[in-house]
Amino acid sequence: MTGGQVWSPEPGPATAVAVSGDRIAAVGTDAEIRELAGRRTEIVDAGGGAILPGFHDGHIHALGGGLALLGCDLSSVHSRQAYLAVIREFAAAESGEWIVGSGWFGDVFDGGLPDRRLLDDVIGSRPAVLTSHDAHGVWVSSRALELAGIDRDTPDPAAGRIVRDESGDATGVLMDSAGELVTSLLPEPDLARQRDGMLAAQEHLLSLGVTAWHDALLGRYLAMQDPLPAYLSLRAEGLLTARVSGSVWWPPGWGADRLPDVIARIATARADGFPITGVKIMQDGICENCTAALLAPYRGVHPETSGDSVIPPAELASIVTALDAAGERVHFHGVGDRAVRECLDAVAAARAANGRGQRHQIAHLDLVDPADLPRFRALDVTANLQPLWARADQEILERKLPLLGPERARWHFPFGSLRAHDAHLAMGSDWPVTSPDPLWGLHTAVTRTAPPQDVHAVDPAAHRTMQPEERLDPADAVRAYTLGPAEAIGVDDRIGRLHPGHLADLAVLTTGITGRDSFAEARVAATVLGGKVVHSA
Repeated sequence: MTGGQVWSPEPGPATAVAVSGDRIAAVGTDAEIRELAGRRTEIVDAGGGAILPGFHDGHIHALGGGLALLGCDLSSVHSRQAYLAVIREFAAAESGEWIVGSGWFGDVFDGGLPDRRLLDDVIGSRPAVLTSHDAHGVWVSSRALELAGIDRDTPDPAAGRIVRDESGDATGVLMDSAGELVTSLLPEPDLARQRDGMLAAQEHLLSLGVTAWHDALLGRYLAMQDPLPAYLSLRAEGLLTARVSGSVWWPPGWGADRLPDVIARIATARADGFPITGVKIMQDGICENCTAALLAPYRGVHPETSGDSVIPPAELASIVTALDAAGERVHFHGVGDRAVRECLDAVAAARAANGRGQRHQIAHLDLVDPADLPRFRALDVTANLQPLWARADQEILERKLPLLGPERARWHFPFGSLRAHDAHLAMGSDWPVTSPDPLWGLHTAVTRTAPPQDVHAVDPAAHRTMQPEERLDPADAVRAYTLGPAEAIGVDDRIGRLHPGHLADLAVLTTGITGRDSFAEARVAATVLGGKVVHSA
C-alpha cells in the first residue's frame, strides 16, 4: 500500500507498507516499497489517507453490542418520542412475550429517568426490560415489575436501588444489581442467537477499522449474557476472525477463597483456545446514580452518601495480591476517586507482596484525585480510557457534574493530566454503552467535544470544549487506541504497530491526520486483517 501517511503508531516519514502473507514485510517510502514489488504484487494507492495499525478496543462488551443491533435498539435515536416510536414498532413485530432492548439515555425524560407508564402506554400488558446505554440501569414495564414481585415493600438489594416515586411505588427504573430482579426472568438467548449477535458485532467493528478487542466481562451481569460460549463456538468454526481477548468476571461478594474457582475457569477457557488475559473486578458503580465510590459525599443528595465500594478495600487488596501472585492481570472498573484509589492501593499491596508482578489496569476513571495521578506510572497501572464520555453532554452537565461540584469536576476524565504524569494509556469504547467508532472516540479525546455526527449530542453544549487542558495530542490518542491495549495485555510483539514481522492488521482512513479536527472529517476507507481486506468503503 503506497501513497499514504503511515502511523506506527506515531506519524513518521513513511508513506507505504508492504505485506507478505499475513505479516508486514516492510515499511518505508513509496520508492523503497515499490522496489520490493514483484510481478504478482498488488499495489494499492491509499490516496493520501492515514495508514494506521488496526484499532484495538481495550474495553468492550461485543455480545451486548451485537445483540443490541439485533434487538430493540434505541442507540440510533435520542428523544422520548423517538424511543417510544422504536419500541412500538419493535413490539408490533416481536412475537415473543418479552420486549428486550437497550440504549436509552436518561436526559430525554423529565427528571432524568423514564417511567414504567410510558412503556405501558405503547406495549400494553407485556413485560419489557430495556437496559440503559451505560448498562447500570434497566427500564421495565408494570408487568415486568409484577412478574418480579417488586412492590413498595421490596427492599433494595445490595449494590442496587429500586427507584421509587413520592408514594414509595417503583417507577420502573432499577439501578445496578436491582436490575437482576427482573433480568433474571428473561428467557436466555440461545447459542444460535448469541452467535448471530457476535457475528453482527464483528462485522460492525471491522467496518470501523477495529481489528482487535478486549471483552471486559466474560461472565453474567445484569441483562448481559456470558459471551464466552459464543466466542468458543465461533472460534472452533474459524468464524471469529478478529483478534479477541478477554477478562473473566470476578462476581461481587466473592472473597479471596474463590481464587481456585476463577483460576479453573481461566484454565478451561485457555485450554479451549480463548486468550484470557486477566480478571475483571468491579469496584463501584457510576456517578449519575450515586453508586460510584467518592472520597467525599455527593453534593445536594439526601441522605448523604459517598457511594459504594463493591469489595471492602482490605479484601480487595487480598484478592488482587492473590491474582497477581498467580500470574493474572486485573482489569478494574473504577469510576469514582475513592474506587480508583482503592484499586491503586490493592495493586500497591500486590507489589509489596509479590514484587513487580503483572501489569494491571483501571478502566473508566471518571474522577481521579490529583494525588493519585503519579501512582499510575509508579505502580505500572494502565489507565484504560473511554474517550467518548469526556464531553459536555446535557446528561453530564445537568445530572453528573452538579453531583461532583466544581472542584472535583476539574478532575473529570483527566486524560491530559494522566499523560503528563507519564501514565500508560489504553482506550476502549465500552460499547454498547457508547459508540464503538474509534474515530469518534479519538475526536473527543483530542478536542473534548462531541463528534459532529453523534445523534446523542443534540445539546449545543456538547460541541463546546470541556476542560481543554485535558485534551490529548493526536499521536498520544492514536497510540492509546492501537498499541496501548496490546501492551496492556502483553501482545504488543504481534499487533499494535506497523512494523516488519507484526501481523498485517491495518485501518486505512480517507484522509490524513493533520490536526485535532482530522478525526471528525475522516472515515475508514479499508480494514485489513492478517493481510486480507475485510472491509472496504
